[in-house]
Amino acid sequence: MRKRGRNRNTQYCPDGRCFDYKDVETLKRYISETGKIKPRRQTGNCARCQRELAREIKRARHLAMLPFVVAVD
Repeated sequence: MRKRGRNRNTQYCPDGRCFDYKDVETLKRYISETGKIKPRRQTGNCARCQRELAREIKRARHLAMLPFVVAVD
């Protein structure tokens, strides 16, 4: 029996909004407490939005707006 996929309704696709590397507060919601990018199944993004999100997070990291790693105590 085939597994049915979940309908991915993101807040970005229908509105035509896109992620921006300068919007750090929005990007922080998609990063785990250890600093890793959360996977699609946790964020609920479609494939296109997840690729765009990862690209913008990497840009923000390169410009030192987001940390590459977070110190875990």
